[in-house]
Amino acid sequence: MPKDMEIAWLFDFYGDMLTEKQRQVVELYYEEDLSLAEIAENQHITRQGVRDSLKRAEAQMLEMEERLQLAGRFRAVRDGIDAICAAAQNIRVVNERQHHSPEIDEQAARIVALAEQLRER
Repeated sequence: MPKDMEIAWLFDFYGDMLTEKQRQVVELYYEEDLSLAEIAENQHITRQGVRDSLKRAEAQMLEMEERLQLAGRFRAVRDGIDAICAAAQNIRVVNERQHHSPEIDEQAARIVALAEQLRER
């Protein structure tokens, strides 16, 4: 994942742990796509002040992720759910072609439904 997207992703998990000023700067830079100069003008601080605040916020979020692994765990769970859904769908396809067992189809459908419920949480 490109660094910009990684920071935006981490912001979803750790943004509330930043100071208000850092949250605003990160949001304006990564989500609103404003330049450092535009943010400086809007926030009435220097461009260097914006950059420093942005770099501190990035470092804090990267450190939080290194310690807590919330975003990494979320990704792993999401990827696991996707793999479970794909495997259950494959079971349904194979069952359709070879066995035509209503029980197998029903259980595979149940697995997909449960995985989808987990994905939505």
